[in-house]
Amino acid sequence: MFDRVFIANRATVARRVVRACEALGVATVAAYADIDSAAPHLAEATDTARLPGYLAADTYLNGAKLIELAHEAGCDALHPGYGFLAENAVFAREVAEAGLCFIGPDPHWIERLGDKTKSRAAMAEAGFPVRPGSDDLDVEALIEAARRIGFPVLLKPAAGGGGIGMIRVDAETELAEAFATARAQALHAFGDDRVYLESWLDRPRHIEFQVVGDGDTTVGVLERECSVQRRHQKVIEEAPAPGLDRTRLAEVEALAANALTGYDSLGTVETLHADGGFGFLEVNTRLQVEHGVTEEITGVDLVEAQIRIAAGAKLPDVLTYAPEPNGHAVEARIYAEDSRRMLPSTGRLTVYRPPQMTGVRVESGYAEGQWITPYFDPLLAKVIGTGATREQAIGRTLVGVKAFDIRGIDTNRALLERVLGSEPFIAGRLHTGLLDDLL
Repeated sequence: MFDRVFIANRATVARRVVRACEALGVATVAAYADIDSAAPHLAEATDTARLPGYLAADTYLNGAKLIELAHEAGCDALHPGYGFLAENAVFAREVAEAGLCFIGPDPHWIERLGDKTKSRAAMAEAGFPVRPGSDDLDVEALIEAARRIGFPVLLKPAAGGGGIGMIRVDAETELAEAFATARAQALHAFGDDRVYLESWLDRPRHIEFQVVGDGDTTVGVLERECSVQRRHQKVIEEAPAPGLDRTRLAEVEALAANALTGYDSLGTVETLHADGGFGFLEVNTRLQVEHGVTEEITGVDLVEAQIRIAAGAKLPDVLTYAPEPNGHAVEARIYAEDSRRMLPSTGRLTVYRPPQMTGVRVESGYAEGQWITPYFDPLLAKVIGTGATREQAIGRTLVGVKAFDIRGIDTNRALLERVLGSEPFIAGRLHTGLLDDLL
């Protein structure tokens, strides 16, 4: 096991890693930007390391500085959290070359699966269902591919995700202009202007499969429902996925694990479910924000598992769980935002009091008095309700969101309450357009 883990991230994920390391008896060094100097996880970590500055480029995206500080702190491993450099193969390789263990997959997996066209090809070759699409192409070849696939189609960046640069195109006359726009957005966001096509699905369900590998064996650890989204960003997640055939879910989970044979960390195979079938979307080679709902229904601490595997442990010693879910879990993400305009909200948390309730788990990286700035992701906290039934889990999540006392900034709590209490959500009629329907 490691002696000291350097945490190269912030807020909710940094606090989660600190606590997982503490449970394993591992010391932690938490990096922090100046704006995060009052974050609660800093008091919980064994030690801290200051990243001078406020902007992401100067702090949590400054790979050279992170590695330098990790060395100065005497760390033997680095945890990237999620976001920032967590899926950056160049950074992962630099960490390893510096003599530190990168707590994540080998860089070749990040390279292979991070490129969307390469991952589509790899998953199809492994026998995983992949819907019609194209390689990254120039505009002339793209037009031919769109004619073959059939309109509408979806333009997507080959090197990124999160909904950035995704554009729906309904007719051939719109394709050239949309292609130019998508390329510009992709270059700005990811430094790579390659764009490809996928067939458009109207209101699919977003189902993802958690996988864990130790370099020899890869297994699936059930699925998550992530259909409640805004602008392709997840807002409410749950596990297990309601109303789907569990035999078929187990089959797709097995296909996902088989496609990632040899994988050596946590990973998530994301799919879209429509017309009774599953189609590959992407692979995330990192810890997911919504990992907690899987932990609640399996009893597996995924963060501990990720750390132990990076330290050399094998799956039989890391995972012990029933292949069927135990109860239900629903997660609601609380964002600092003006939900009417879908814009981030900034200011000081004059009151910030998470609920303490039976069956409600809260993950938060903030404390009362902290400032919320425009420099980083506006996620404040995750409220996870659990129960023997889906209805009980929904109810506990809803009560937890209502009981979370936050003042000084705007949040999306009213929107979360509307969705969690809505008839379509409670009835399990889920799809990626549900939130828009309820606005």
